[in-house]
Parts: sequence; structure tokens; C-alpha cells
Amino acid sequence: MRRRLMNAYLSSVISISLVLLLVGIASMLLVNAKGVSDYFKENMQVSVLMKQAVAEEDALKFKMGLDKENFIKSSVYVSREQGQQEMADLLGEDFLDVFTTSPIPISIDVTLTADYVSADSLDVVKEKIMASPHVEEVVYQRSLVDALNANLSRISLVISIFIALLLFISFVLINNTVRLNVFARRFTIHTMKLVGATRSFIRAPFLVQSAFQGVFAAFISIIVLIGMLFFMRSEFAQLFEIFRLDLLLLVMGIVLVSGVAICLTSTWFVVNKLLSLNKDELYY
Repeated sequence: MRRRLMNAYLSSVISISLVLLLVGIASMLLVNAKGVSDYFKENMQVSVLMKQAVAEEDALKFKMGLDKENFIKSSVYVSREQGQQEMADLLGEDFLDVFTTSPIPISIDVTLTADYVSADSLDVVKEKIMASPHVEEVVYQRSLVDALNANLSRISLVISIFIALLLFISFVLINNTVRLNVFARRFTIHTMKLVGATRSFIRAPFLVQSAFQGVFAAFISIIVLIGMLFFMRSEFAQLFEIFRLDLLLLVMGIVLVSGVAICLTSTWFVVNKLLSLNKDELYY
């Protein structure tokens, strides 16, 4: 009998651990949602084209001033020679033969901070950059910005629905696992009730066991989650430019709290229900 109870307990812990692993994955997506959005926004480039008459010294000074602006994440100086080489790679080495002078200006490729990658904010940024007498034009794909923001909004909605469904499924599965585990001991609960044990006295050992079960299951799921993250880091290093590992502690806390809270809540309701049943009802 003791061995059977131990097997049932381990089976219950493993089942809860697998469900909490889903909670951990959903939590990783949730806490890193803004990081994912910012990553895509901050990979969009804005090209600042300088006037033909601007010297390299003046262009570099302008770049230094631009880097101090709070809406600039980073900038790259592109000299005339670099620009010519890029165009030659694209159009062929003889593309300049039709020009008497090089039409390629000095340019600065700018990436903005994520908060400024929106249609309204880009208009303000463009106006501020264009105020310089050295700037000829500010080029960016407005349609790409609009599409990016629209798609990120849709993706955020889909992820939110997915996470809500996962959490609901997790609660139902853990609740059912705990209910089966407690229900198997319904006759023990009834016997304790017959000898005069109070409701709180009967509930206490089940709640303590349930709390330990939740902690143990959460510990297992956290170990598996960390193992998955280290595997992803070795195989897909670029993902860790998006996901913030410093938020892993928050995810671990969510998994731990979820495991203990769901196990305790389920046990509380199941034990209370069993305490309300009479002897005949225990068989159904």
C-alpha cells in the first residue's frame, strides 16, 4: 500500500511538473514580449543622406552630435567610398561611367530606440534631423514601419490568447491531478471525521503535503526549463539577443508560485467537498 501511494505521489509530481513547464514557457514569452518587440523595431534602419558639398569632417561632427540624441540607439558612418563600393556590388563596377562626378553622398545609417519607431515619432525625428543644414534627405520605409507595428500588435494579441489558454489548461490539469490524488484517500478523511477530528485538523496534512508537492514539481520544471534554455543558447545563440536572462528569476518565481497556489487551492476545495459527503456518497 505504501509503495502504491509513493508511486501515485511521484506520478502526480511528474504530471504537475510537465504542466508547470508549460507555465514556465508561457511566462518566458510573457516577460520577454516587450524585448521581442523592441528587437524588431531597433533593427529597422533610417538613412540620413548628407549634401554633396558636405566634407567628411563636418559629417563626422554631425554624427557625433546625432549620437547624443535620446532617440538614437546607434549610428554607422558610411563614407563616399563605402557607398560607391556598395552600389558597385549592386549595379556593377561600371555604373559610375555615365556620371561626370560621383553621385554617391556621405550617409549615416541610424537605428532608433524602440519607443520612436512609429509613424508619428518618426515624423518628429525626421523633422529634427532635417533641421541641420548638412542633411539632404532622411530615408526610411514608412510602409514597413506601419506594417511592423501592425504585425507586432497582432502577434502580441495572439501570444496573449495563447498564454491565457496555457494557464487555463495548466490549472485544469493540475487541479484534476490533485483531485485524483486526494480523492483516493477519501475513506481516510471519512475515518478521521468519524473519530471527531475537526475540518482544519483534517485539512492541514493534505495542505502541507500539497504545498511540498507544488514546490517539488516546480523545482523539477525549473531545472528542465533551465536545461532547455542552455540548449537553445548553444544551438540558437541569436535568440538570446531577444530573451533577457535576467528575467529568468521572475519566471522561476512565477512557476513556483503557480505550482504551490494551484495545488493548495485544488486540495482545499477537494478536501472540503469530501468532508461534506456522507458514507454512501463516498462510493460514487
